[in-house]
Amino acid sequence: MNEMLSQEEIDALLKKNSTKEPQPLTPEEIDALGEIGNISMGTSATTLYTLLKNRVTITTPCVEIINAEQIAQDYPIPFLAVNIRFTEGVKGTNLLLLKENDARIIADLMMGGDGTNPTEEIGELTISAVSEAMNQMIGSASTSLSTMLDKPIHISPPETTFVDLGQDYRGIEFFSQNESFVKVSFKMVVGDLIDSEIMQLLPIDFSKEMVASLIAKETKQEEHDIESRMQEIEKEISGLDNRDGAQVSSPGSNAVAGQEVKVQPIKLMEFDDAPARAEKEKIDLILDVPLDITVELGRTKKQIREILQFGVGTIVELDKLAGEPVELLVNGKFIAKGEVVVIDESFGVRITDIVNPSKRIESISK
Repeated sequence: MNEMLSQEEIDALLKKNSTKEPQPLTPEEIDALGEIGNISMGTSATTLYTLLKNRVTITTPCVEIINAEQIAQDYPIPFLAVNIRFTEGVKGTNLLLLKENDARIIADLMMGGDGTNPTEEIGELTISAVSEAMNQMIGSASTSLSTMLDKPIHISPPETTFVDLGQDYRGIEFFSQNESFVKVSFKMVVGDLIDSEIMQLLPIDFSKEMVASLIAKETKQEEHDIESRMQEIEKEISGLDNRDGAQVSSPGSNAVAGQEVKVQPIKLMEFDDAPARAEKEKIDLILDVPLDITVELGRTKKQIREILQFGVGTIVELDKLAGEPVELLVNGKFIAKGEVVVIDESFGVRITDIVNPSKRIESISK
């Protein structure tokens, strides 16, 4: 028997291998969806921790393209399907799938139980409890998404149904409207009660819209950073021009290579005190720094033997006369003089003389 392939059969095989369908998402788009899912679910874990009173860990997501038949074959078990619609900012449907046993444990924790003895059946009360948990979870994820995309994101209340993917997945509207979709799967650990997987299913078009919004935001940020850097460079060039008295050409100017540049010595005015501008720039750097203010009535020196003889009623004579102005110190540096006053039974100091501003700044900054 001749097992050699004919030329027609070889051509048919080559044609079959060369006509693979293109992937609906590029590797870059898949990575971007993973980034979105990672940040969103990180916020969701914090929300679930608050609701369930148990430590919640959600791992880095795994993103892949899948269709309804594949997911029914891979996960032929009962799930609680939570359908969330994004209505503003980005528009589309997000289907969250929780395994039946995980949903029962979450519902028990939501209703005040410890999760070790959940109800055996998925009833209206269980669905309502899980819906509230998922609503809070997706709500916090939407807040993170709003920050990432720099636009307001609104969602509708979740619609929760019980479904067996191995049997009636075609009855779910999401699967009937999408031949293929994006599956973002996460490993979720809740205390010692749950160590399982949750899935987030997104339509292809909706996924592309989110990625496009993220890329547009990042591009806008990059343009802003470039513009800010260019402004800084222009300021630096302007500073060099003013300092050296030379004409400095920036890229895009009309200067010609080799053209003679007129350089003149800069003329500076003489001042007795430091320039006011320099003072302001220096003081601006420390305006928010807390300082200790001390009022000094006077000073004296005593020997150790005299200090050891101090007792209640001992009078210590200072080096100032009665009524003489007291000194106001900031961080131990003298800046003003004043007189002691009484305000509502509390002592105060009315400033009567203050040192020169430049000297004051110099004193504080030393």
